[in-house]
Amino acid sequence: MNLFQKNEFKETPFLPVSPEEVPPRPPSFPKKPSPKICGSNYPLSIVFIVVNEFCERFSYYGMKAVLTLYFLYFLHWSEDTSTSVYHAFSSLCYFTPILGAAIADSWLGKFKTIIYLSLVYVLGHVIKSMGALPILGGQMLHTVLSMVGLSLIALGTGGIKPCVAAFGGDQFEEKHAEERTRYFSVFYLSINAGSLISTFVTPMLRGDVQCFGKDCYALAFGVPGLLMVIALVVFAMGSKIYRKPPPEGNIVTQVVKCIWFAISNRFKNRSADIPKREHWLDWAAEKYPRQLIMDVKALTRVLFLYIPLPMFWALLDQQGSRWTLQATRMNGNLGFFVLQPDQMQVLNPFLVLIFIPLFDLVIYRLVSKCGINFTSLRKMAVGMILACLAFAVAATVEIKINEMAPPQPDSQEIFLQVLNLADNEVEVTVLGDENNSLLAESIKSFQKMPHYSRLHLKTKSQNFHFQLKYHNLSVYTEHSVEEKKWYTLIIREDGKSISSMMVKDEENKTTNGMTTMRFVNTLHEEINISLGTDSSLHVEEDYSVSAYRSVRRGEYPAVPCRTKNEDFSLNLGLLDFGAAYLFVITNSTSQGPQAWKMEYIPANKMSIAWQLPQYALVTAGEVMFSVTGLEFSYSQAPSSMKSVLQAAWLLTVAVGNIIVLIVAQFSSLVQWAEFILFSCLLLVVCLIFSIMGHYYVPIKPEDIQGSADKQIPKIQGNMINLETKKTKL
Repeated sequence: MNLFQKNEFKETPFLPVSPEEVPPRPPSFPKKPSPKICGSNYPLSIVFIVVNEFCERFSYYGMKAVLTLYFLYFLHWSEDTSTSVYHAFSSLCYFTPILGAAIADSWLGKFKTIIYLSLVYVLGHVIKSMGALPILGGQMLHTVLSMVGLSLIALGTGGIKPCVAAFGGDQFEEKHAEERTRYFSVFYLSINAGSLISTFVTPMLRGDVQCFGKDCYALAFGVPGLLMVIALVVFAMGSKIYRKPPPEGNIVTQVVKCIWFAISNRFKNRSADIPKREHWLDWAAEKYPRQLIMDVKALTRVLFLYIPLPMFWALLDQQGSRWTLQATRMNGNLGFFVLQPDQMQVLNPFLVLIFIPLFDLVIYRLVSKCGINFTSLRKMAVGMILACLAFAVAATVEIKINEMAPPQPDSQEIFLQVLNLADNEVEVTVLGDENNSLLAESIKSFQKMPHYSRLHLKTKSQNFHFQLKYHNLSVYTEHSVEEKKWYTLIIREDGKSISSMMVKDEENKTTNGMTTMRFVNTLHEEINISLGTDSSLHVEEDYSVSAYRSVRRGEYPAVPCRTKNEDFSLNLGLLDFGAAYLFVITNSTSQGPQAWKMEYIPANKMSIAWQLPQYALVTAGEVMFSVTGLEFSYSQAPSSMKSVLQAAWLLTVAVGNIIVLIVAQFSSLVQWAEFILFSCLLLVVCLIFSIMGHYYVPIKPEDIQGSADKQIPKIQGNMINLETKKTKL
């Protein structure tokens, strides 16, 4: 007998619905035999899926590896804004899997979802690459194209994330469960292989290839886009041999509806006359089957432990943002190889491949033999502590970098150096009470100054008066300066006398670990200098000073130069990481024009190898936290809730990235203090998690299934006291 007519709304009490009354699931897909690999039990279709996953992960991690530096040096955003947008994108990538799973399970099925969202993915890469072309519009257009492209990429990568691995599992027959387990191991290996190779290759495409006279971000984004096209084509090639299960409904949606119904039903029936129930989810018994309610109960016990987890991801995901920015202020020369700042991220997937077997086969077994009960929750807590230590090490490295860097001028201060290009020594005196003795010593011809001198101002901008003594002459000159700036006072011959000019220097920082230079041309004709970029550097005659130009670190023994009458080359020597140089072009010898070199901002002294301990610690923490956390979660929830747990796990990653976004935007702390803040926050969260884990009682999945009939009381037929209103059943 059908108790409820279609489309009929009644103000009537709820009646219990037994599991037998739940509408049947759609029939399973036909289990047609599929071609096997070389006579084994492995379906041929998984080859296309594994290759697709490798290319897609190469595409995603390759693009993401250079993203922070793209924001910083191409779009010219601040470090905080670059970090915030980077983590906003990462967060979106972990929210969209819920949407992708809903589309696949409720509407299109896994195969069509992967195909359609991969097209969106490719379109996002195309738009993102266009946003990195300097010749295409200005900064506003680049920003718009980048944001649109990243949004589409986030929808694409997140949408297919929950579908590809599960679709590969669908290709196996139930009797080949062992082969399916091995497939997932190969699938995970393809993810790490794609990440490992791409995070090493794309920074080289960015830095070692020059496009339009600058780093080639268009190529660094375009190659991952090409890999995504290959991923889509390879996946589509296997269409005819795939086993394609039809959509069977989204369990995440069912769980949310069950929880919402229980809460709303309890709220409607809060009268004291209505008997209380043992658990708040028991209030869903009028509409949902008992087994589903018991599964959701087991699920909520695990989800409660998920509350502190986002803080761990907030630290882990800063490898691509804050740690990469830290690497730009370090020396990437390892002797046998020169690392780009964004290539340090390759350590994470590389160490993951080493640490997983090391922990499983060695460390955990040694701990077990020592009689220590190293439970899953304890492993996760230790993983959090290792991440805390990693950020403490990162803070120590940051403090050391700051100590090695030259000081910065404060308010109402400037830094000044004197460059004497005259043929004899010059005595420079700053006229004024405070600064009179700072430059009292004579400066020899072409003398390299060991450091800048600090001069104090009375206002934010001020005119300084200098006395220059050259031979028996005294020349008085006046120059205007602004606070917090760096200046060079260039003294030159002017007939039998001398003159001076004040030149504003580059701030005491260089970008992207590159080296910065400019030239002073003492010749009587203009010079064009080719520095290996698409455009030459033009320097006017008669002591003109060129604009700054950034180049890669390296040896420059013969830089081509051209004047109106002759071609020649200059030996610039080694240009090191982060240094700033001034070259004076002279022609005082019979060997032709020469370049006199002065380093006025020293090179980065801290080796990038000092980041290795923090990467090792955080990766060890990731192995203990992430792998163990998923394993523990799956063991504590019913099989029907696995996909819900996966969605909740991805949401913790998304929330963790939002935490970084908030701190980067609203915290005014210096970088080392921010690292300490994150370390302390995770330590507090680890303490809370440990307390929660101490009171958590692990249960077996079979206990969850077996207790369904015991936990939910039978709902009697007379439910006249339950107040329910106009609910369609």
